Parts: sequence; structure tokens; C-alpha cells
Amino acid sequence: MMRMLQLLNGPHDLGRGRGFWSGMVLLAAAFLAYPTIASSFSATNVAYYLLNIPMALGLSLLWGYGGVLSFGQVAFYGIAGYTYGIVAGNLQDFAWGTEAGVLAALLAAGLSAAAFGYFLFYGRVAAWIVPILTLVLALLLATFLGLTAGYQWRVGDIQLGGYNGMTGIPALQIGGLTFQDYAFFYLVVAIVAICYVALRIWVNAHRGQVLMAIREDVLRTELLGYDVRLEQLRVFVIASVLAGVSGLLYVQWGNYITPSAMGLQQAALPVIWVAVGGRDSLLAVAIATFLLNQLTYILSSGGNQSALVIVGALLVAVMMFAPEGIIAGLGRLHWLHWLRARRRAVPSGPASSGK
Repeated sequence: MMRMLQLLNGPHDLGRGRGFWSGMVLLAAAFLAYPTIASSFSATNVAYYLLNIPMALGLSLLWGYGGVLSFGQVAFYGIAGYTYGIVAGNLQDFAWGTEAGVLAALLAAGLSAAAFGYFLFYGRVAAWIVPILTLVLALLLATFLGLTAGYQWRVGDIQLGGYNGMTGIPALQIGGLTFQDYAFFYLVVAIVAICYVALRIWVNAHRGQVLMAIREDVLRTELLGYDVRLEQLRVFVIASVLAGVSGLLYVQWGNYITPSAMGLQQAALPVIWVAVGGRDSLLAVAIATFLLNQLTYILSSGGNQSALVIVGALLVAVMMFAPEGIIAGLGRLHWLHWLRARRRAVPSGPASSGK
């Protein structure tokens, strides 16, 4: 237990100490209390702002801590969403049908990432080519699924739907509990919290140290005896499964999924969330993802077509003026001022003795 607490307070993310974790507990309590003062519609909207955080955290782990940029995380997002729709839709008459759908979706995302990542990393593909190949994977899947509009494109009783997408996807049900409205909100909050805590422990543990060593110098890490390809593949699979988690939550939210979920615009968004937040800070990425999803949803639902322009302009501004990320930069500035103030408040030995 003490080891876990030490890892949670490790140096490889923003915030540590009693004050920080007290604030995090209060934030969690606020989210848990929110449904008591909000309508189910509002709670579902907030859940939508949160549900992409696991995918963003996975990309932060892969890119920010591991140094491998992927533009194709939405491919695994879509794979999980479509797999869940197919399996759960065909088994919805069984009590365990939706649980089987969840298991199948995460396995599909993980196995497809393992197969694709094997050729990327063990094939020693150059680092600058990886973003292109992952983007191509996402666009190929989106294009293929867009061509499945015919009646013959069905798996069991479920039709893929082409560009119209797969509709009528059943909600997750465990026992007598169906995860809709408030129950769905609490499910999303719990999953986001678990993902954040687990990844924070990971990056502060030995595996995280190895991952950051690979980011800084691949050859030196190999000379120290680590299998760099295996470490990169492992993190790629973890990031892809987390993208699959977000895909699963998305199909629970809307009960549908379309090929556009893997299109070019959607592929760029996770990179923007991570870059704006600060790719080497899980907390900053989570905050930026929540805020940017809220901004995009509000602008789009109001009929405003400038959402993507605004978000894209943010990315350009970050790349030019704040490459470490806006949220991470502000957070580190705050902690720097706090540490300086604390040092000034502590008198030195000679001064305290009156000499």
C-alpha cells in the first residue's frame, strides 16, 4: 500500500502531496454529486465530455512518455465500437450478451493493435513513418466500413450499415442494471478515474522509467539490456485498448457508430487534446480533453461550424508558443512559484540563530 502511495506521488505528472490529493478527492465528490442537481440529459452530456479521456490518456502514454506518435488511435476506437455492436447485438437475448460484447471489443482492439504494432516495431519502421501508417490504418477502416451499405454486409443479425453506420446497439447490462442516463454517467466517471490512477502508477513505476528512457535514447536503452521493441509494442497495445474503452463508452452513449468515427477529422482530435494539455502530463491531458470536448460539443450543437477551426487554431498556437502544452505549462508554473515561495518562507540556519 505504501509503495502505491509513493508511486501516485511520483514526479512524472503534475501534482503531489496532501493538498493535491485532497483537491482530487473533492473533485471526484463533485462529479459523484452532480447527478443529484442535474437532469439525466445534462449528466449524459457531461459523460460525453469525459468518455474520450481514456483514449487521450493512452496517447499521452504512447506519445508523451514513449515518444511514439500515433494518428490512428481512432482505428481501435472504431474496432471496439463495431465489435461490441456485432457481438452484443447478436447476443442481446442472452443475459450475458453485453458483457460478452465488452470482452470481445477489448480483445479485438488489443489483438489488432498487437498484430499491427508487431510489424511497426519489430519491422523497425522509422519513427516519422509510424504516424502516417497508423493514420492510413484508420482511413482504410473508415473507407471500408463506408462501403458496407448493402444488405449482404451483415454479421449474423447485425447489418454494418455503410456510411449510415450501425444503429440500435444495445446498452451494457449487468444483472438487472442497465447503464443508461445516471448509471452511465457513474460508469464513465469510475472508468476515467481508474484509468488515470492506473496510468499514473505505471509512469512512476519501473516500466515508466524504461519507457521514458526509450523516448530519450533508444540505443542507450537497448545497450542497457532492455527489449525496446517489446516495450514499445506493449505500450502501443495498452494505448489501443484504452482507445477501445473510449469506443465502447461512445456506443453506450449514442447506441450507434458510423465510419466517420475513424475519419481524418476524428483522427486528428486526440492528438490536439494531448498536445494542448501537455503530452507528458496525464492530468493535463485529462483536463484538456474534457474542456475541448465540451467546447466542441457546445459549438457544434449550436449549429456553429467553427469548432474544428478553433480547435485547430489552438493546436497551431500550442506548437508555436507553448510546445509543452497549455495546461501542463500553467500547472508547472504554479508549482514553481509555490516552491519558490516555500523556500523563501523557510529561514536559513545562520539567519534563524540571529548571527
